[in-house]
Amino acid sequence: QVQLVESGGGLVQTGGSLRLSCAASGRTSSEYAMGWFRQAPGKEREFVAVIGLSGYDRTTYYLDSVKGRFTISRDNAKNTLYLQMNSLTPEDTAVYYCAARRVATVSTNGQLYDYWGQGTQVTVSS
Repeated sequence: QVQLVESGGGLVQTGGSLRLSCAASGRTSSEYAMGWFRQAPGKEREFVAVIGLSGYDRTTYYLDSVKGRFTISRDNAKNTLYLQMNSLTPEDTAVYYCAARRVATVSTNGQLYDYWGQGTQVTVSS
């Protein structure tokens, strides 16, 4: 089993920044694909950013609306996944979830992820 614990959420004004962290423990692997997903009230969960392998290449994918503003990264020595979020807007308000797959192949499909954190709230005020 893998346990994922997110932190770093909070309330920020439009244009502000936050850095989310996801600490992984248990039977973790630096080869697992990982990602950030979010769910806003009344909306379906959507992928935000994912990191993993596509073939032999380390690859990241971003939701179009966050490209250029968000950056996903991982520190394998610390078993921690990060999401740096800049230029935040009210449309980014959601609960953000960290997720991991038991394989290295990157995917934007949340249904293919095996482990999930409890989520951290991000609220952006206008």
